[in-house]
Amino acid sequence: MQTSDLVDYTGRLLEVSRFRDYCPNGLQVEGRVETRTIATAVTASLAVLERAVAAGVDTLLVHHGYFWKNDPLVVTGPRKARLALLLRNELNLLAYHLPLDAHPELGNNAALARRLDLRLDGWFADQAIAAWGAPTQPLTLGEFARKVGERLARPPLVIGVERSLRRIAWCTGGAQDLLAAAVDLGVDAYLTGEASERTVHLARETGVAFLAAGHHATERYGVQALGAHLAERFGLEHLILDEENPV
Repeated sequence: MQTSDLVDYTGRLLEVSRFRDYCPNGLQVEGRVETRTIATAVTASLAVLERAVAAGVDTLLVHHGYFWKNDPLVVTGPRKARLALLLRNELNLLAYHLPLDAHPELGNNAALARRLDLRLDGWFADQAIAAWGAPTQPLTLGEFARKVGERLARPPLVIGVERSLRRIAWCTGGAQDLLAAAVDLGVDAYLTGEASERTVHLARETGVAFLAAGHHATERYGVQALGAHLAERFGLEHLILDEENPV
């Protein structure tokens, strides 16, 4: 298919025009005019780019792309290496940040909910990028932490005492500062990817359990779901390039 058609469809699907973001959403680096094979990854690192090139991918679709607000305006060092590899091999780079967090079916939060057996009941925070709901089966904090560890293949950091969880909020990635908003919802626990020193105190003082399960680990599944959707709709080959990342 024409790459431009893929970009147009994905932009409409994720409603990118309604988001205020820290980076451009959509086609960030132009490559081949036609796309037959897409690859998905969390971040467009050099290692991921090299694997995409080796596999003959036409379009790389990621959650974390380039050209972030406050990035340097010069192309040197690692930035040069990444862009040179993309341009030399005519590899398209598509990136979707907040729009991918918030999509109700294909987004990071929706995909994480399915993986952790959470019912998604609503959205909160600025631009509705965080979710809340309930476990599909009754469970305790300890049971939930074990499930997170098993399903995401890494044990989470857990702050809180053992209790039953009736209502849970979550936001993938580095959303530890949304804990206060989650507390206001009256939830029993809040799950995200990263933690800060201040997060520990707020969790202890409010009694809302806090779990940090890894930025990369919590954001694998939205981009994979989006890639699978695009591949099925347009008859494309889809490769998943999941790069190991401990954070």
